[in-house]
Amino acid sequence: MTAQTTQKENRANDQYSLAKILGIWAIASLPMVVLTRWVHPALVPRVNMHPGILFWLMTIIGMIWLFVVSAWIVWREEGDLRWSTIRRRFWLTTPRDPRTGEPRAKLFWWLIPGILVTALIGFLLAEPLDMFQALFLPNLSTPAHSDIAALATPEFEGAWWLVAILIVSAAFNYFLGEEFLFRGVLLPKMKGAFGKWDWVANAVLFGLYHIHWAPFILSIIATTLPGNWLSRRYRSTWFEIIIHGVEVIPLMIAIFAVVLGLI
Repeated sequence: MTAQTTQKENRANDQYSLAKILGIWAIASLPMVVLTRWVHPALVPRVNMHPGILFWLMTIIGMIWLFVVSAWIVWREEGDLRWSTIRRRFWLTTPRDPRTGEPRAKLFWWLIPGILVTALIGFLLAEPLDMFQALFLPNLSTPAHSDIAALATPEFEGAWWLVAILIVSAAFNYFLGEEFLFRGVLLPKMKGAFGKWDWVANAVLFGLYHIHWAPFILSIIATTLPGNWLSRRYRSTWFEIIIHGVEVIPLMIAIFAVVLGLI
């Protein structure tokens, strides 16, 4: 074993302090709040663009910022941004047997119950959780023009550029942005501060990051838990990436329906 390999393994085992975890969360998350809560309302009367599209673009910029922060942290910690380094640091690898530590591709079968449990939580618990949250925080609201469903109007028929926005948004929402930061940068480094509940703490931070969807924070936390547990148990972030990414399917169907004039 070379000295360089030993140093990389030591860095991989280093854990973040609570202060560092919260600091990274703040640096990564607060720009999204500024973009959606202040910048967007300021631009709406000044920019000749549908307010819903403008809001969507603001969220994309916020997610691109997550990618920038993630890349900067990896470069600071590892000294390079090679794909092999990112895969190892972000657990973008084959799931590992928790007993032996050996990689086993067949563990990906856990995606099926993971997706089903996540869907069940969303179907049965999301609305009650949001209503429960509203009892204690009744003044929380989503920003104006944040509902993408409002784009389902005839004016966007034939607007294939919406598909391009969708592709960029999905790339940073389900992989390069949110997942890189929360499951890549943070999750592998949170055990030192939170012990065996690091996957729960990570879901809470992910939910709080969604202050631009403030009324739905509890349901976001709940639906993140199954994928987080699988990612942590089998040391592979592909679980939460794939489970999180499933939600893009109805959005894709809706966007294509709008562009094709089916809605």
